[in-house]
Amino acid sequence: MTEYPMLNAVLFALLGLVVFAIAAALAMRLLPFDLRKQIIEERNMAAAVLAAALFLGMAWIIAATMH
Repeated sequence: MTEYPMLNAVLFALLGLVVFAIAAALAMRLLPFDLRKQIIEERNMAAAVLAAALFLGMAWIIAATMH
């Protein structure tokens, strides 16, 4: 933490994005199917909803932790 609030905000935002990217990559690897292929090529709406729910859930957890 620094004494500059704007710098703190930027640092925490960058840290949150890095943690989110790592968590998203881990979630994509742990799924038993290729999520990107299901959404883009096969136009699977259920897979898109699953991805949205995963990403929103991770984002909320990371935001609550960093707040």
